Amino acid sequence: MWAAAPLLLLLLLLPLARLWRRGAARLEPAGRAVLITGCDSGFGHLLALRLYRLGFTVFAGCLCPGGDGARRLQREAGGAGRLHVLRLDVTRAHDVRAAKELVLSHLPERGFWGLVNNAGISTFGETGWLPMETYEKFADVNLLGSIRTTLAFLPLLRKYKGRIVFMSSIIAYFTLGNGVYSMTKAAIEKFCDALRLEMKKFGVQVSIIQPGNYARSTKIQPPLSAEEIWSELSEEEKAVYNKEYVQERANFFNSILSEGSPNGNEVVDAMVDALTSPAPKARYMVAKLKEKVLVFVCALFPTVVVDFVLSYGLSK
Repeated sequence: MWAAAPLLLLLLLLPLARLWRRGAARLEPAGRAVLITGCDSGFGHLLALRLYRLGFTVFAGCLCPGGDGARRLQREAGGAGRLHVLRLDVTRAHDVRAAKELVLSHLPERGFWGLVNNAGISTFGETGWLPMETYEKFADVNLLGSIRTTLAFLPLLRKYKGRIVFMSSIIAYFTLGNGVYSMTKAAIEKFCDALRLEMKKFGVQVSIIQPGNYARSTKIQPPLSAEEIWSELSEEEKAVYNKEYVQERANFFNSILSEGSPNGNEVVDAMVDALTSPAPKARYMVAKLKEKVLVFVCALFPTVVVDFVLSYGLSK
């Protein structure tokens, strides 16, 4: 009985914590800087504009600073001086150092408040279909890129007791034909879990964003044709799989992409809350009910049940 007392106390305190969270004053954005990676399109692009309009000084990292997305950001800012578009390839240590130097040279009066590790890439393909170079690239962008940027800005975040936001995905809990992407998201979740606990003593808050299927809101994963997939397969894989199977898998994956939500602002809302709330959540799951149910099954049910559910899904 006494062993359950701490758990019961926690359950009683949770409603009070929610009420306090709703009633506490939100952050004043003016004079605070935020760096966002992956602002060429998608969530990063939307977030840069949202934070700029809220009054933050925004450093929008773009892979292609001369591209359409970067130019749209610059037009929106209108030369006001609070939105800085910069080249930032998170796989290049030189770019990360240059980004830090730019931030330091344009730091507003209240300092560096937030780092949003949003940059990421995705693809589809069964394990043997992808060459080792693809695994290395995905690890460098989705995992090591976020770590590389975080380590560079950690001293500033500790100094100003700021926020760090990581873009994960519900796909960290399961995989449906995109294991390389799922692998990197599961890894970044564990990095965040360690970092969140370590940063508490410095007053730095760490949050993870876990979107469901928002493929239509971003350019992270374009549709893939069966011919594109087949042309990239090794001769050994072509000897195992036929074109009909590849076509079937391509149709399955592209149908999932077509069902994605077009409202990326739902995810941006969660990112803004993580940066401005007096008590940000450790995890923000922004997903449909059926996606949340699938995550619940994968997190709590035995592996044999999870494998059955996912295999059934793949068969459909």
